[in-house]
Amino acid sequence: MNEMILRRNELLAKKVIKGLESRNMTGYYAAGSGEALEKALELIAEGSSVTMGGAMSAWEIGLVDALKKGNYNFIDRDAAEDKRAAMLAAYDADVFLSSVNAMTDDGILVNIDGNSNRVSAIAQGPRKVLFIVGMNKICSDLDSAMKRARNVAAPINAQRFGLSTPCAKTGACMDCKSPDTICCQFLITRYSRHKDRIHVILVNDNLGF
Repeated sequence: MNEMILRRNELLAKKVIKGLESRNMTGYYAAGSGEALEKALELIAEGSSVTMGGAMSAWEIGLVDALKKGNYNFIDRDAAEDKRAAMLAAYDADVFLSSVNAMTDDGILVNIDGNSNRVSAIAQGPRKVLFIVGMNKICSDLDSAMKRARNVAAPINAQRFGLSTPCAKTGACMDCKSPDTICCQFLITRYSRHKDRIHVILVNDNLGF
């Protein structure tokens, strides 16, 4: 990565981490995916029950594979025969993995969900929520974060899942009420009432959508 971009991201991450701290959340900066993986495994105790929403970023840094191979009780929703039971198990998990659709530079997390299992687990249930966030998802304010979530993340995810939504066809949010819409629930996390529950690893890389 260009040295100037690297330096800019380091400085921006410091601002984001300070914002997270003011919101009773904990932030970390990783210079690359390898460092992010190391930090994530440091935060997840061996023997922990771990599950996740659809966090591509966790896959991209190698975290999911490491958990499956390691000494962890990884609840694999995709491989489960009873997917509903696997989703419900998330609420009592030690660690829930996620990313964000967007995030402000003062530490507000923005997520949109279709089935709502991801946003509901972020809001309540798991003892620890660990976010893996590429620096490409950092926005200047809540308005731009919402626009990113709706006009970048949502259309790409709709296309990825093969859904028949207007945004999948146009590449932009049409504020639809399509049966396939994945914009059913919007979660804005501006503060964590429970200290040491929400942890965010900022990665100096373009991760997820």
